[in-house]
Amino acid sequence: MGIVTVLRPRGPGLPRTGPGVSFQTLMADSSLPPEMAPSRYIEKVSLLTGEEIVEEILPRQLLASTHRDYHVVDVHARFMMSRVVKATGDEERARRRMKEMRSLGRRTSKVLARMIGERDPERVSRALFGLKDKEYYFRYKKRRLEGEEIHQRLVELRRRAAEKLAAVSGGDGRPRLRVLLTGGTGFVGKEIIWQAAHDDAVAEMLVLIRPHEVRDRQTGELLETIPPAERGKRLLDQLWLDDPEKRAKFRFVAGDITEPALGIDAAEIERLESTLTHVIHCAASVAFDDPYEESYRANVTGSLNALRFSHALQQAAGSPFVAHLAIETSYIHGRQVKQLAREDEVVFPRNFYNNYYELTKAMASIDTERFMLEKSLRVVQLCPAIVIGETRTGNNRGDTKVVNAPVNVFGRAGQALARTAGNWVERSKVSMLARLACVFPGDPSAQINLVPVDRVVAGIVSALKTARAVGQRVHLATDNRITSQEIRDIIHQELDVDVKLAEPTLHRNVTLPLLTRVLRRLQQDRMAYALKKLGTIFGGYSEWGQPVHEVGKDVDVLGLPAERPDTRHVFRMLCRHNKMVQDFGMVRDPDEISRRERVWTDFVDYLEKRHERPAGALDAETFRRELDAGLEPDSFTRKPLADT
Repeated sequence: MGIVTVLRPRGPGLPRTGPGVSFQTLMADSSLPPEMAPSRYIEKVSLLTGEEIVEEILPRQLLASTHRDYHVVDVHARFMMSRVVKATGDEERARRRMKEMRSLGRRTSKVLARMIGERDPERVSRALFGLKDKEYYFRYKKRRLEGEEIHQRLVELRRRAAEKLAAVSGGDGRPRLRVLLTGGTGFVGKEIIWQAAHDDAVAEMLVLIRPHEVRDRQTGELLETIPPAERGKRLLDQLWLDDPEKRAKFRFVAGDITEPALGIDAAEIERLESTLTHVIHCAASVAFDDPYEESYRANVTGSLNALRFSHALQQAAGSPFVAHLAIETSYIHGRQVKQLAREDEVVFPRNFYNNYYELTKAMASIDTERFMLEKSLRVVQLCPAIVIGETRTGNNRGDTKVVNAPVNVFGRAGQALARTAGNWVERSKVSMLARLACVFPGDPSAQINLVPVDRVVAGIVSALKTARAVGQRVHLATDNRITSQEIRDIIHQELDVDVKLAEPTLHRNVTLPLLTRVLRRLQQDRMAYALKKLGTIFGGYSEWGQPVHEVGKDVDVLGLPAERPDTRHVFRMLCRHNKMVQDFGMVRDPDEISRRERVWTDFVDYLEKRHERPAGALDAETFRRELDAGLEPDSFTRKPLADT
C-alpha cells in the first residue's frame, strides 16, 4: 500500500520480488563488473541497529518500479490517492491519508493474526494489504571531509579559480577562454556552440567528436566514414554560423568519452595542457529506458574519464586551467517528494529513482564532488531540469527525444484522425489506432519541470566566466512548473488532438497491458511497442508528488534574469515548432531542419514585432491565422505578404 523505502529479504541478501519482476531478473544484475557495482556509492543501513548491512546491492533495488504494484490493494490505494489529489489539489493531504491507511492496515493485520493464531502479523499484513516492514534503507556513503574542512576547501578553490580567470583576461579585463566541449553534437551541445560563437569571451572551442560511419540500412555495409573536421563543418553550417570569424573559433577533434584521456591524440593533449582554460562535459545518454550497464558506461565512466582529464590538465606545469563544468540533471534527486530537492546536497531519495539515467547521473555527481573535495579539482556542477526547445521559437535543432517524442506521437495521431482516404473499414481502423495512441499516463496535478535550452546554456556560458560558481551545484530549472493538465490543454488547442490522461498506476497495471495485447492481435506490434515505451519512459514523471527543485543560484551566482521563461508559452511554441518545422518528427534531414528553423525564426521575429509580445503569448487561433497568411506550408517559405 504505497511506496516503501526498504525490502525484507527472503534469505541472506535475497530481495523479494513483485509482479512482473522475477527473482531471476533481479539476480541477473549480480553479474556486474565490480567497478559498476552500486555499492561503490550506496550502502544499506539497518533501521534497527543503524549499522551498515554488508551485502550486494542490485541496481533494480534502487528503482521505484521494484518497490510498487505488488498487491491489488497497493494499486487501488495509489489510484485513490490520485483521486484525492485531483479533488483537493493537496498532495500533503494525500500523503497523510496514505499513512493513515497503512497504519489501519497494520492494526487490522494484528487483530486478524490473533484471531487465526498467526504468530507473525506481517505475513497477514503482506498477504492482505501488500504492506512490508521497513528493516533497512539506502543512503549515499558519507564524505571523507565534513563541515569547516569543506568550507575552507571551497574558499581556496574559488580563490584559485579567480586568479586563473584573471590571468587569461586581456587588457580590457575580459577573459579569453579556450574550452573543450564533449557532447557537441547533442541538443544542448549545439546550443552551447551557438552561444559560444556569439560570446567574445570564448576565444576558442575544441569540440570532441567521433568519426561518423554511414552504413547501408539493409546490408550494414560501410559506405562512408565522415571525419571529425567534416562533421564539424556540416554542424556549423546547420547552426547558421556563416561568419568566418565566428567559425574560426571552433576546432573539431576525434575523441571518445568512454576511453582514457577521452581518446584524444597525445600531441593534441600536450598542446591543450598549455592553452585550455575549461572543460565542459556535456556528453551523456538521455535514454530513460537504457539498461543499467549502458547508462553506467555513458554517464559514469564517461564522467570519470572527463574528470581525470581535467584533473591532469589542472596539474600540468604552467596550465591556465580554470575549471571543469559538469552538466548533470536536477533529477539526480530522484523521487524526493517530501522535501525540497536542494541545490547543495544529494541524498538518496526515499522513493527511489525513476530510471537508470537518473541513478547513474547521481553517481556521476558524487564522483564529481569527490574529485573536487579530495583532489581539489575546480568544479562547477550544473543541473538542468527537462530541457525543451528555445524560449521564443521552440527550435530544437532536430531533437525528437524526451518531451518531443509524445508530442510527435499525438500530432501524428491527429493527422491520422483527420484523413478521409480509404474505405470505411480502413478509416475506422486508423481512427481506432490513433485514439489509442492518444492515451497518456498522467495525473492532471503532476507538476513537470521544463526549462528551455537557451536558458540552460546561458547558465553554462555564464559559469565559464564566474569564479565563484566553482564548488557550487546549480539547478538550471524553473519555479513555474507546468502540470499534465496544462500540457494536455495546450496540445488540444495547438494540435487539435484530444489526449486522454490516464491515471498512471491504473494505466501501468491494467490499461497498458490490455492495449498492447489488443494491438498485437491486430498485428500492430510497432504501435504496441511505442505505447509501452512512452508509458515506461514518462509514467514516472507524470505521477502526482513530483520533486520540487530548489532554484536561486542560477540568478544569485550565475547572474541569469530573475524572471524565468513562462513555461506555458515555451511549451506552446514547442507544439507549434514540432507541427510546422518537423512535421511531428517526419522531417529528419538535418540540413532541411536547419533551413526550416531559420525561416521559422524569421517568421517569429516578424510576429513579435507585429504584436509587440512573445509569439508564445498569442492564442492558438491568432497564431493559426498569422501562419496561414505568412508561411507557405508545402515549400516552407515566407509568403510575400508577411514582409509587408
